[in-house]
Amino acid sequence: MSSTAVVSGRVWVFGDGLNTDAMYPAFAMKMDIPEASRHVFYEVRPGWTEHVTHGDIVVAGTNFGLGSSRPVASLFRRLGVAALIAEEFNSLFLRNAVNAGLPALTAPGVTGHFHDGDTGSFDIATGVWRNDTTGAAGQAKPLPPLVREILESGGVLPRLAEQGYLPPELADLLRSGIFPVDAGSGDA
Repeated sequence: MSSTAVVSGRVWVFGDGLNTDAMYPAFAMKMDIPEASRHVFYEVRPGWTEHVTHGDIVVAGTNFGLGSSRPVASLFRRLGVAALIAEEFNSLFLRNAVNAGLPALTAPGVTGHFHDGDTGSFDIATGVWRNDTTGAAGQAKPLPPLVREILESGGVLPRLAEQGYLPPELADLLRSGIFPVDAGSGDA
């Protein structure tokens, strides 16, 4: 796997049909991003945010991120989640993750090969994934070059700043996570 496109880390496994309401509960919507991020998965796995660490990876089943368009990707970024891997993403959720600079790779069947605490490696440029704990491996469809360029920039808004469409001094601020960058979500 090429080193620049590989995301490796401890894995947290979630099931099918996780909607954004379960990821970002309504009571947290009135909080700022740092406080709200402490409530991710509050309904489905209370206390999860106390255990997740920088560089961890969320692996989930089908229909990940369906429901309302809550700006969940900014919360995952705030928690230090390095990537989201799912058997299937809701298309709007996938777009919001990319806009926020959070790698999101679709890998059918992946949840059957991981358990909480395993270490996984996911190459977003080739689609090759591996459970480094068990040796299981597979192939997913890689992310397109344009999506990888947006991710390398830190998201769509930092990329636009780099290209001169926004003031260049905003690029580093946008990458820092000071502002939510789920452009197009309607909730940012």
